[in-house]
Amino acid sequence: MVLRESPIAIEREGAPGAVVFVCEHASCRLPEELGTLGLDDRALRSHIAWDIGALDLARGLADAVDGTVCYQRFSRLAYDCNRPPEASSAIVGRSETYDIPGNQGLDPAQRSARVKGIYLPFRDGLAALLERRQAAARATVLVTVHSFTPVYFGTPRQVEIGILHDSDTRLADAMLAEAQQMGSSFVVRRNEPYAPTDGVTHTLVEHGIKRGIPNVMIEVRNDLLVKGAMLDPVVEYISNMLNGAMSNTGSSSVRI
Repeated sequence: MVLRESPIAIEREGAPGAVVFVCEHASCRLPEELGTLGLDDRALRSHIAWDIGALDLARGLADAVDGTVCYQRFSRLAYDCNRPPEASSAIVGRSETYDIPGNQGLDPAQRSARVKGIYLPFRDGLAALLERRQAAARATVLVTVHSFTPVYFGTPRQVEIGILHDSDTRLADAMLAEAQQMGSSFVVRRNEPYAPTDGVTHTLVEHGIKRGIPNVMIEVRNDLLVKGAMLDPVVEYISNMLNGAMSNTGSSSVRI
């Protein structure tokens, strides 16, 4: 499957800061080649299709720390670019209480077409961005940005900001220490509402750990990401936490 539009977008590549913010679930749009996957507008605007507010958060953080933003233009329902091709969760037939008819009963050739049309261009585009930074001897920190629904399968989630990591805990440890020192009305927790065992750290491993780049995943409850009065304090808090953590660990001077 060759898409008319590239699945990857990069903003602020020339920004001087070290952080590359990656937003794999930035959009609820589907490629026109896939139609609606059998879903109505309500489902396609819901949290099953995208991480609501995550791209606004990533852009706000990039503005705050002079970073770069890389994001997926299409819904994770077409292909979840934070999953490897072999993961069953890369293309889901059901998400929470929603069936995804257009994702059910796919044969290997149909799955492979999604991998080739969406995942590989995104993976390779992000890799190329990091390689350009390496060639220019630029310091790099990888931060993936996500949001989550306040209620999942009927259960309220108390955590407001999650700091997630895989085997490389350096930046997450420093951010959590910074959060404790700063104090906040936000509920900040490690590896919540998801953990590496949930398969959510693919981008961190593929593009961060394998390159030796300091990396972390940020999850924010999406009711906090309403533009303006609610989003701005979240951006300020996380950017302060991130800046402090990078300063304390020397992450912003790590070259790849």
